[in-house]
Amino acid sequence: MSARTDVGESGYDKEDSTRHFITPGFRWGFALVTSLFFLWAIANNFNDILVHQFQGALALNRAQAGLIQFVFYIGYFTMALPAGLLMRRWGYKAGILIGLGLYAAGAMLFYPAANIRTYGLFLAALYVIALGAALLETAANPFVIAFGDRHRGAQRLNFAQAFNGLGGFIAPIIGGVFIFSGANVSGATLAGMPAAQRLALRVSQSHAVQMPYLVLAGAVILLAIAVALTRLPETRPERPSAALVPQMRALGREPALRGAVLAQFFYVGAQVGVWSFFVDFALDVTPGISARRAAFLLSASLALFMIGRFSGSALMQRIKPERLLMLYAAANVLLCAVALGASHELAIGALMLTSFFMSIMYPTIFSLGVQDLGELAPLGSSFIVMAIIGGAVFPPLMGVIATVMGTTHYAMALPLLCFLVVGIYARRATRPGIRV
Repeated sequence: MSARTDVGESGYDKEDSTRHFITPGFRWGFALVTSLFFLWAIANNFNDILVHQFQGALALNRAQAGLIQFVFYIGYFTMALPAGLLMRRWGYKAGILIGLGLYAAGAMLFYPAANIRTYGLFLAALYVIALGAALLETAANPFVIAFGDRHRGAQRLNFAQAFNGLGGFIAPIIGGVFIFSGANVSGATLAGMPAAQRLALRVSQSHAVQMPYLVLAGAVILLAIAVALTRLPETRPERPSAALVPQMRALGREPALRGAVLAQFFYVGAQVGVWSFFVDFALDVTPGISARRAAFLLSASLALFMIGRFSGSALMQRIKPERLLMLYAAANVLLCAVALGASHELAIGALMLTSFFMSIMYPTIFSLGVQDLGELAPLGSSFIVMAIIGGAVFPPLMGVIATVMGTTHYAMALPLLCFLVVGIYARRATRPGIRV
């Protein structure tokens, strides 16, 4: 989410230039909190690898594999409001520590899940990780504001969010190297194997996820210890408002917020759907490509996403955010159409480019939805965060389409429709009084 400060055209004034970006004594603490942005990006983007890996390891079809994203985003949805209440009661540091504990517990559950090869236990582990990641995201975004002068809070937040893009870029590389074997086994080849050899292959594929998640759990535990031992800024937890119900009713009458919730629901659904099935899409449209190479192409696509965030922020100095959002949504509608109609490198390239134009969508929709809410903004923000449940809805639908049609090619029609909704929202946001 972006924030605005009252500064001149040239940026911060002379008085601001003397203010601390990070308060002395809290630099190490700021580094630890910033690492959280990287951490939950790893969890989110590992799922894109698991969608493909579990199809072979657990003999799942694409619709069943789509449940990975469904369960993960249901976890985010169910934790959004409880996380906010927890922060108001015990503060950000407690929320971070509980979030890290849940994250580590979920990652460690991958070990027994891989041993017994039970999909339900894998999904339970992902759900626990999602609960932890939701707590971390709810705490870290506002907490970075407390590490220095408030007038530079937006600058600190943008800096921290850049590491979220970095985590998204690195996760598929890690998955490609340590999870994928580098060789594809077709369905026909698998069916022709002796039962014992087929079982051994699936056991090997299942065990491939154990070490990456155990290492991840160990890193999370070390980070939790560091956070617990580090002095962090003191923040006074906010008390729940006695007028909560009237405030929620007032929010329901805000057309800008309603539109943002709807647009965010469709945007996150498109983003998660494209990234979840990117590997399968590449394998379907380009015979002979390996899953490992497809994972590296996904990583390159996520690098475009990171580049898009930086360039998009620069462009917003000259182009209104809602207008840029409309242009980027239109670009992705066209790119999805190309991916639907083309094949081979052209189709993959078009789908890769969608990440660049997705880059500004989440924070821009977020800021448009809350910028005029005043004191209702914190509660309004919770509803927009809950809208990411779109990431739980669309991947299973895309999986059903891919299963019925026998290819993920046609499943990209759903992201096309989602980007069209975002474009309509952005078009209406350019006019006074958003009505979506």
